[in-house]
Amino acid sequence: MIAETLKNAEEMMDRSIEAAREDFASVRTGRANPGLYSKVLVDYYGAPTPLQQLAQFATPDARTLLITPFDVSALRSIEKALSDSEIGANPSNDGKVIRVVMPELTEERRKEYVKLVRGKAEDARVSVRNARRKAKEAVDKMVKDKDSEVSEDEGARAEKELDAKTKLHIEKIDEMLKSKESELLSV
Repeated sequence: MIAETLKNAEEMMDRSIEAAREDFASVRTGRANPGLYSKVLVDYYGAPTPLQQLAQFATPDARTLLITPFDVSALRSIEKALSDSEIGANPSNDGKVIRVVMPELTEERRKEYVKLVRGKAEDARVSVRNARRKAKEAVDKMVKDKDSEVSEDEGARAEKELDAKTKLHIEKIDEMLKSKESELLSV
């Protein structure tokens, strides 16, 4: 029973880290990266569809991204979705592919992105702590329940293990944050 609770908590923490990784990938650096467009939705025949399901990406150089739609009729919809996105790059279309040239980031914009990434990291930490809190409440309830046959020692051991997992996951988030900050601030 305790093992299952700890396993569920760890899965929730892993999902928090994965969500943070995706959020970090969607924050723009000076380089062209297909991950920037992972959250862009295109109106494809009336249905919002993720851009990565509609096109192939290529990066011929550090600041250029080529987007080749699988269906050429979706070219205009993709271009509109790219223009409306928060990424700040202007797409150009030659009838077959869309070329996106990423502008250089200013120092001020880089600092704004660092603040944004720190906020996303804090959200991930809060999510990990919430998973810990839920699991701790479940373990405490098992210890108090006379029918569950869970001793206070087992509860204390489970809490120590839960704290170790929480610390490990928060350290992973901090490492990802440090890496993304250095990537953002390097020119």
